[in-house]
Amino acid sequence: MVILETIDLNGIESLYVLSNRLNLNDVFPNKVAIWKVRNNNPLRKSYLNNTIKLNEFDALIKITVEMSRYLYPYIREILQSKEDHEGNSVIWNDFNRRFIELIKERFNIDSIRVKKLLNQAENDAIIIKSLLTLSFCISNQGGQKLKNYLFAF
Repeated sequence: MVILETIDLNGIESLYVLSNRLNLNDVFPNKVAIWKVRNNNPLRKSYLNNTIKLNEFDALIKITVEMSRYLYPYIREILQSKEDHEGNSVIWNDFNRRFIELIKERFNIDSIRVKKLLNQAENDAIIIKSLLTLSFCISNQGGQKLKNYLFAF
């Protein structure tokens, strides 16, 4: 989600709008409900130790897939800019800067895993893998592909 929030500066607002558009109001009746589920990530500063229910997990998958579809042109442009060092590296550098700002703002920077995200040498590979994963989940079976990827992780 942090990758998507790095691209879409509206963050939680966009997640909530998509939630409504996908008729997930019973799972996420408001922005706070989405925020609480997102904060189940133990790497976050405001970590909540709650068990995510299956319907919440499925709803997050649906939102992620739909948001990836919407943001795919930007995802593709960011990936291309990483390869084009002369022309579009500004796009990659801007994206990477915003990503690191979000990590520092929202995540526990004392965690070793978070430090990897902040380490320039390691975070490029993590970002590229995440962007490619989001690119693969825009197909018709995108939700299932994303679930399979997450369960294999």
